[in-house]
Amino acid sequence: MKQCSQNYYGNCWQNGSGHLGVSYDPATWQPVSEYSCATQVDVEEAITAARYAFDSGTWPHQPRLRAEILYEFAERLQARMQEIEPWLVQLNGKLIKEARGEIGAAISELKYYAGLTRNLWGRVAEIDDGCYSMIAREGAGVVGIIVPWNAPVTLLIRSLAPALAAGCTVVIKVAHQTSLVHQMVLECLTQIGTLPKNIVCSFIEENADLSKLMCEHPLIDVISFTGSSRTGKKIAAAASGTLKRLSLELGGKAPAIVLPDVNIESAVNQLVAGALPMAGQQCTAIARILVENSRFEEVTQRLVSALSAIKVGPGADPVSQMGPLIDIVNRDRIVKLIDTAKSQVKVHLEGRVPSGVLSKGAFVTPTLVEVEDLNSPFIQDEIFGPFVVIERFNSYAEAIERANATRFGLAASVWGENSELARKLSSKLKSGTVWLNCHNRLFAEAETGGYRESGYGRLHGLQGLDDFMSTKHLYWEDH
Repeated sequence: MKQCSQNYYGNCWQNGSGHLGVSYDPATWQPVSEYSCATQVDVEEAITAARYAFDSGTWPHQPRLRAEILYEFAERLQARMQEIEPWLVQLNGKLIKEARGEIGAAISELKYYAGLTRNLWGRVAEIDDGCYSMIAREGAGVVGIIVPWNAPVTLLIRSLAPALAAGCTVVIKVAHQTSLVHQMVLECLTQIGTLPKNIVCSFIEENADLSKLMCEHPLIDVISFTGSSRTGKKIAAAASGTLKRLSLELGGKAPAIVLPDVNIESAVNQLVAGALPMAGQQCTAIARILVENSRFEEVTQRLVSALSAIKVGPGADPVSQMGPLIDIVNRDRIVKLIDTAKSQVKVHLEGRVPSGVLSKGAFVTPTLVEVEDLNSPFIQDEIFGPFVVIERFNSYAEAIERANATRFGLAASVWGENSELARKLSSKLKSGTVWLNCHNRLFAEAETGGYRESGYGRLHGLQGLDDFMSTKHLYWEDH
């Protein structure tokens, strides 16, 4: 293993003061690369440097420079796309097309926020004769970004791009599983000659101690986190002592409501695709399929057929339709859930660990279970894997009641030919995003975020800047 990912602070890439860790290919569970863990001393140095750069530098006052750097970041990432793509596949396990789509989305995000950077307008109002109020928009300060492993490029850039556009400086906590991909992406920024010193710092850790330090640190103004609701609650608790701003996109349990007039032949393949991105390891993935009773048996049979036909294999294999989970621990966790389901609910399709060479990796085939009890953990808990629940409903009111019956509210979809009915139902869903006759359509221009325990704040779009900006009122009188 010649590749070793490092930490970035002091304007250079360097080994952390901690131990070396090993990253594995989830498709083979063979070691691929190493990473150098940071310590508290490293992180304190990074935070202090980012604080000084924000307070003493000109970065917050140079929107044109920020725009130019974001554009160049996008161009450099585009130039290295073919180099980064296979590493993303190998370290994360996702399919080639998923890796390509993820990097492409990050490039789009950078260009979008580069365009917004020079349009951060405030306003001025004459309150009375000679009395003026000016509302200014400015960077919120130092941002701590905590990046997960499931989409390490997109989920980095969708926080980093608006933070930099707003004029903030940034300290990033990297997921160790995909830290080499992170370094390759961030090099596209750090190698830009016009980037001022210490605008961006980055560190690697295996547990959450340094993340907790960052959340508690008085020199950090904003935390942007994507991950589980359980971890989000810990972050909120850790940040409460300093009342720092939080942008949290947390867990999901996305329902897909299938109406009786649905075109099943068209919908089923899309439902399967919506349920299995990154082997189901996506917070917006379809986790529950709610079907009107008159079409239930037909939809179930077609789903079993479609899910059974999914070709599981390494992400680098162009014929693979679903890659592995992130590691063996999560594979075994899903297998245990499947075993539990067999004694508690009706199992229409039982997932299994493939035989042969794939048995050495973190592979498990899709599962489909039928659940009636809304209190079942298969409905209430985020599973984060290729494990899909199917449910019956007899009326539109029941469909909405069931769809809203969890503590999550990140994403949902409605499927049917009657677009007016679909839109009406969508307005009753407690979800930050609702798609009609499609799922997982995500792009830079449209805000996403959660209701309830799926978090707060918004990423992407114009509102994606809000979590990284402060509003200042300046008043003066001319007499």
